[in-house]
Order: sequence, then structure tokens, then C-alpha cells
Amino acid sequence: MTDHENNRTLLNALPIGYRFNEFEIKEVIGGGGFGIVYRAWDHQLERTIAIKEFMPSSLAVRGEGMRLALRSERFARAFSAGLNSFIQEARLLGRFNHPNLVHVLRFWVQNDTAYMVTLFYSGVTLSRLKEKQPELIDEAWIRRILPMLFGAIRIIHDEGYLHRDISPENIQIQDNGLPVLLDLGSARRTISTLSDETETMLRPGYAPIEQYTDDNESEQGAWTDIYAIGAVLHTLIMGTPPPVSVVRSIQDNYLPLAERQPAGYSLSLLQAVDKALSLKVEDRPQSIDEFAELIRMPITNIHDTRMVKNPGSMVALPAEEEPPKVNDWMRYKVPAMIAASVLVGALASGILFRGGNHTPSTTTTSMQQPALPGTLVPTPALVEQTPVQQTPPVVKENTPVPAEAEPITDVYVRIHEGEKLKINGKSDNTASMLNGFALLKLAPGQYDIALESNGLARKQMLEIVKPGTWIINPSY
Repeated sequence: MTDHENNRTLLNALPIGYRFNEFEIKEVIGGGGFGIVYRAWDHQLERTIAIKEFMPSSLAVRGEGMRLALRSERFARAFSAGLNSFIQEARLLGRFNHPNLVHVLRFWVQNDTAYMVTLFYSGVTLSRLKEKQPELIDEAWIRRILPMLFGAIRIIHDEGYLHRDISPENIQIQDNGLPVLLDLGSARRTISTLSDETETMLRPGYAPIEQYTDDNESEQGAWTDIYAIGAVLHTLIMGTPPPVSVVRSIQDNYLPLAERQPAGYSLSLLQAVDKALSLKVEDRPQSIDEFAELIRMPITNIHDTRMVKNPGSMVALPAEEEPPKVNDWMRYKVPAMIAASVLVGALASGILFRGGNHTPSTTTTSMQQPALPGTLVPTPALVEQTPVQQTPPVVKENTPVPAEAEPITDVYVRIHEGEKLKINGKSDNTASMLNGFALLKLAPGQYDIALESNGLARKQMLEIVKPGTWIINPSY
């Protein structure tokens, strides 16, 4: 049983039965905007393995002979850089042989793209486990799996790299209860820095503020992954991640767990999570060992975890950001209010592409997934905007007029100097705050957000269905 029951067929996926020498594709088990993951059979060693294919669907499509073809020549540089990062990640993960870190067996280049083979792990992601069996997760359960995850993360840090994409979606809980930390994520970040159409939106509940700045590599360190671990623990304890770090830098609405005191959790654990989620990097634990000491738990060494003899199915996310070298462990000292005016520029117009097959032109953000404040903001697909002709509804006599819907979503809109805001074609006088954002409180519905200046307009379509906190920067 995989964690992608509704994702058996993906556009651009290789057909079932396709062969890479001894490897035969048996099933599509996952995928997104940057890659596709297959369950495959190794005929030589007679075992099940997983194959991940670099497939950035916003840049390329499946062409003749199963080879990838660019959607446009202007994507060539971004595709090549993403491909190189994907290969670098495979090489890096192939160096590690930790039972709680996804292990790459080999990689190769074919079909004008690259592939990596990994072990095939059982179970579901931590996010799915939390959804299906919330009663299973308590402090005792957390303290059983956390030392193993700490061990996997520390081995990455000891080699001078960072993970930078730790979240419940990137932690696999196997059927035997042992956790596995999945992809480091190389390609997504590389592509986002080179391609306007595919600029990355990070996981807002889990990414600390330094990941949004332009000069981020010099400001990231072990504390960056520690913030993400703290956000994962916050999600397990409270059911939702902490507020988005960008929003916190504008107005910090984080309520410490030590003050909330959820039942069944020790004060030492709650205080450690609060410290890990500090906005300023110097206020967080500076190493995995320091964080473990705060929680008062050991870190599992590589030989302390029993190896799984019969791996099952692996659910892996597509390749994402390139693992950076830790640069001298520099401290992030830019004040939060100043950083807020810069960081969302990095979110910008294009956002993480998930599965669309059109050449991107206009950015459309779907808000149909749950987006409670601080939860993972769904990343929009880039699709061509098609005019929709709507027939006016027929209103019968004596039909009661429904009450106006109450706002359920806070939308922070980046406004440049001199721009005029329009919502559904009507001018809106919502004032920009000092940090360059306007706060819109919107009810469920569809919205055409436009920012006009000197005859040019930046636009973004929004469809709001459920509550949430959103940060947008419309594009031309």
C-alpha cells in the first residue's frame, strides 16, 4: 500500500512495463512538479526498488521515444541546472548508509534526463499517519522516533550539508515503526533561482525566515533544519504547523507551547520546541546535539537502529532543493521587519508547479486544500488562463437573498510603490503596511487580483474555499 492511492497515473509518466535494462517499471507511486517516482522490479537481484525520474513538468514534456523535450528554449539553462543538482543529490545520498536516511543505490542519465534507484520502503508519510491515526502520536511515540531522525540529520550535518526540506511529507514511517528521512531536495531550488516561471514556494509552515532571503546560503546552518524539526514537532503536538515565518516577521503571532501547555506533553519538550522555532537564528539550538540535550533525549547512532531486512514500498517526494554546504555557520542577524520586505520577493510570481501540462503564462493559485493559519500553503499550478463565460443565475421571485459570506482567509499582497490594487476589476483602497504588503481579508470565492502601474499590471487569480494565511506576489 503506498501513500499515493489517487496518483496511479501521472501525465508524462513512463508506461507500466518500461525497462531500464534489469529494472522494469511496475507502478507510478508518486510525483509532482519536479519528478516522478515509480515502483520497479530488479530482475537481476530479484527485489523491488524505487526509481525517481527528474521530470520538471513546467519546463519539459515527454516526447518521442520517451525522451524529454523542453517546452521552450528559454528553459534550457534552468533544466540543465536542475538536472545537475538532481545528480549531485543522488551522489550525496549514495554516500550515506544510515538506516533512517533514504539510501540511493545508483543513478544514470537516459531519455535526456536522469534517474536514481533507491531502496523501497514500507509505510506512509508522517503527515498521512497523523491524519489516519492521530491517537497513535503522543510524547512517548515522539521520543521513540526522534533519536533516529536526529541521527539521520546529524550525519548530513557532519558532512557539511543541510537538508532544508524537513516536513511531515518528507518523513516516512515504515510498517515496522522506524522513520526514514526522505529527499534532501536539490533540483527545485536550483530551477527556482534560474526560471521565473518556476520560482519555488517553500513549505511556509516549516521553512524559517532565512530561507526566504536572497543571500540565504551564508545565513543558513544547522539551525535552519532545527527550525523545520521544531515545526514538525509543533504539528504533531498541536495538529497544525506554527504560523508562517514570513507572517511572523511582520507580526509575530506565535503562541509558545510552554504557555499553551497541551495535555500529555512535558514542559521540557514544549520549551525545546519553542526555542527551535525562534525567529532569530541565534536564539535557536545551534546543533542537533544541543537540541537533543534540550529535549533530554539521546541521538541514535548508525549502528543502534535495526536494519530492515525486507523493505517495502517507498513513497518519495520529487527532487527539490540542492543540499548546500554550510558556510562558516554565519549567524542570521537581519531584523525581522527588514527581512519581511525582502523575503517574499523570493516567493514571487511563479510558484511550485505540481503536475500541469501547459506552458505557463498566467499564475493561478488554488486554495482548495486546507490552509489553516500556519499550515502548508498549497503550491499553485502554472496553467494557461482560459476565459470562462458564466451564465447569470436565474433568480426566482421570493427567493431569499443569502447573507454575505464572512472573510475566512488572510491574504498578504506584495505592493510596489505607485501600484493601484484592484480586486475583480474594482479599485480597492486597502493601504500597504510599512513592509510593502497589503492585508486582504477575503471570503470564499474567486478573485482576480491586479496591481496596476504605468499601464502595466501584475495579476494573480485566487480561488478561496477554506481558511488560511496566504502570501502572494502577482506577476506580469
